[in-house]
Amino acid sequence: MQTIASPEISTEKQVDFLPLQGTDYVEFYVGNAKQAAHFYKTAFGFQSLAYAGPETGMKDKVSYVIRQNKLTFVLTTPLRTDNPIADHIYKHGDGVKFLSLKVEDATDAWEQTTQRGGKSYMEPTTLTDTDGEVVISGIHTYGETVHLFIERKNYNGIFMPGFKKWESSYNPASTGLQYVDHCVGNVGWNQMNPWVKFYEDVMGFRNILSFDDKDISTEYSALMSKVMSNGNGFVKFPINEPAEGKKKSQVEEYLDFYNGEGVQHVAIATKNIIETVEDLKSRGIEFLNIPSSYYDTVLDRVGTIDEDLQPLRDLGILIDRDDEGYLLQIFTKPLEDRPTLFFEIIQRKGAKSFGKGNFKALFESLEREQDLRGNL
Repeated sequence: MQTIASPEISTEKQVDFLPLQGTDYVEFYVGNAKQAAHFYKTAFGFQSLAYAGPETGMKDKVSYVIRQNKLTFVLTTPLRTDNPIADHIYKHGDGVKFLSLKVEDATDAWEQTTQRGGKSYMEPTTLTDTDGEVVISGIHTYGETVHLFIERKNYNGIFMPGFKKWESSYNPASTGLQYVDHCVGNVGWNQMNPWVKFYEDVMGFRNILSFDDKDISTEYSALMSKVMSNGNGFVKFPINEPAEGKKKSQVEEYLDFYNGEGVQHVAIATKNIIETVEDLKSRGIEFLNIPSSYYDTVLDRVGTIDEDLQPLRDLGILIDRDDEGYLLQIFTKPLEDRPTLFFEIIQRKGAKSFGKGNFKALFESLEREQDLRGNL
């Protein structure tokens, strides 16, 4: 009996009940979407794409949609105080509300995930206009973050019904940002494993990497992290939780200032990290400072790379290697006045990992920033 059952179980595990085509868009709730859109265009090289607001029949909020290659951000602001979006911003500051995932069938995605224990945020809803239809559904995840499932195979419009094309005479050049590589969530004490189980049971993800407090620690602070990936690897969600240390970790600082769990950072891919970071710095984006001593021995650890080391040293770009190649990565300082959301810029040269060899240098740099804020 066991020899018959085993292949059946194995076959079933290979079935991806929630096939994801990647990240459709990331939506931020912000205090002033018009100004935020200008910032992201100016500093990061996004282009104007679409707009929704009172002029398009949306009376309680405005949303600006910006795009760069396959990377789409939506910036949304409430128009009145008696509004759940306003409550969200008051509690959390500017931050990520929706991690929207592109699917072939948004109704099936909602049915599959809610049947497996996911808490519904939005039942399948069809939006239509003269350009076709978009089907949206969604479930809750950690904190007040939501995963929307977006089905747009029958839509030919600029973004989705309810939006109009946003044309602007101000169109700064691209900085070479390509798509979302991964999004990292910070959760509370002892909440990492329950959320890992959520992604396994509800969304069919698997845990592809785990880091404990021995991997991610300094003299003062520590955290633990597990990386969750969907079946085809298009969507990856590392989940962090605090670990015991002498002082407050950056995850604890985030939880304090965000007033709860949420998206810590969005990692964005580029094909040429040196050019992208040089461009971003010239536009005023600030990055974490990495000690020059890091570069004295880094090639002993990672081996030969294609790039000259000096530009990487000058820019503060980190290097790490796994069995399949290497990666280059760098982290911005927080983009908000609250020390919460930041971005990672990453270029993968074959590596599938997340920079384990850089954790010590990175977290010491984060601690220096925390200390300056008086939050270490």
